[in-house]
Amino acid sequence: MSRHAGAAAQGGPEAPRGFAGLPGAVAVSHLCVYDWPAADGACGGTPHMHLTCSEAYVVTGGRGAVQTLTASGYEVTPLAPGTVAWFTPGTIHRLVNEDDLRITVLMQNNGLPEAGDAVLTLPPPYLTDPETYAAATVIPADAPEAEQERLARARRDLALEGYRALREAEGPEPLAAFHRAAAALVRPRLGAWRERWHHGAEAAAAATGEQLDRLERGDTSHLADAVVRAEQPSTHGRFGMCGRLDVYQGTFHP
Repeated sequence: MSRHAGAAAQGGPEAPRGFAGLPGAVAVSHLCVYDWPAADGACGGTPHMHLTCSEAYVVTGGRGAVQTLTASGYEVTPLAPGTVAWFTPGTIHRLVNEDDLRITVLMQNNGLPEAGDAVLTLPPPYLTDPETYAAATVIPADAPEAEQERLARARRDLALEGYRALREAEGPEPLAAFHRAAAALVRPRLGAWRERWHHGAEAAAAATGEQLDRLERGDTSHLADAVVRAEQPSTHGRFGMCGRLDVYQGTFHP
């Protein structure tokens, strides 16, 4: 019995012969960063943080920057065509659009960053419970486009209030308090996130392990299962946290 089959027998993931999703169970979207000016004069998106996912930006056009805030401090990373920038969970990030900034976004765990693993930096009174937070952040999919834009701008501006307070705070406690509040907000959804990981990144890693085991035995049968897939965006111009999104539905699956 292979070590991966043994893990499955003990309740772990079954080791598939292959994995049908994008490499490593990432997901992709195309992003046109908002050009809406904020109170500080900068144009751009909504500051937020992911709790379990890394995210990467591949800059395809325009110019801008990503502002980041972590326990190590505040940084600004310039973004220009050809730049690849990425950050790990716990990084508060705000995209700034200086000139038609366009990005291809790579997201861990089948796109979980755009499917729940994000908490906006709202002021503390909006982080007290999931209902209060949702009332300030949800954009109904069936609302007219003008109303969706109004709501997206309003939540961006509200998140900037909390973001500025975190940047200007003295000592580590305000950021730590935001981390605790964010963790409490997402806790009811962790079971669904674990399932996405189980069928995504964990399954992809298990498939590679199984293939290595096969090759060690001289078994090449999995190579006969090779497939090619292609997809066009299923949604264009969706109002996201940082800008208008073109989404590939096949890369966003539980």
